[in-house]
Amino acid sequence: MIPVDDSPIIRDGKSLILAYDHGLEHGPVDFTDVPERMDPETVFDIATHDAVSAFAVQKGLAEAYYPSYEDDVNLLVKMNGTSNLWMGEPDSPVNCSVDYAAEIGADAVGFTVYSGSNHEVEMFEEFRDVQEKAREYDLPVVMWSYPRGQGLKNDTSPNTIAYATRIAHEIGADIAKVKYPGSQDAMELAVKAAGATKVVMSGGSKTSDEEFLSTVNSAMNAGAKGLAVGRNVWQREEPAHILDALEELIFNGKSVEAALE
Repeated sequence: MIPVDDSPIIRDGKSLILAYDHGLEHGPVDFTDVPERMDPETVFDIATHDAVSAFAVQKGLAEAYYPSYEDDVNLLVKMNGTSNLWMGEPDSPVNCSVDYAAEIGADAVGFTVYSGSNHEVEMFEEFRDVQEKAREYDLPVVMWSYPRGQGLKNDTSPNTIAYATRIAHEIGADIAKVKYPGSQDAMELAVKAAGATKVVMSGGSKTSDEEFLSTVNSAMNAGAKGLAVGRNVWQREEPAHILDALEELIFNGKSVEAALE
């Protein structure tokens, strides 16, 4: 890993990554309740909020919309991704090169690794190529570290999530994005296993404001350095409201109650 605290995607040692790769990963179903958010420009607008330190999208959206937002948004280009139509063992084909991500203005790159999949060996090798090329551009590398595969019974158990952060650290990720393992103690284990790699919590499916913020607060209290969130922000009718609260919670150290106010 490299020191990333001076990176544009880091603020006061922490990061709030707004993710919008769901159109590829999940399809139109994620926009059913908020059809206006099918338009990427509406979410690029959300990403201009001061709380957002990086906006994660695939290269097609970066090409089409980022030139209009480059002064207001820090771009994280997602290097791989697969559709929800894929029915085989978890895999995520590489869709973009680091050279091209840098050319279109990326401030960081992101890469999914499904440890435990039958495709783990190939994915580790692909991550190696991305990580080493990103070093040439001083681009931080965020790993979506998601243990997944036919032999894995529980992908959010404390030991599995701690293993996920350790894998990210061992093979060179600067930031590890992982699912919440269910408790503050379990998240502390994951943070400890990550060593110098920063850990951010995956936002997951939309929940109530209080439930979501309470989980984020637990992760932060466990030593996590932020959040990578999509649906829990842009599926809301008033995304700015939850981003205001997340800013207070993550960057200003406020309580859930104070953040909600």
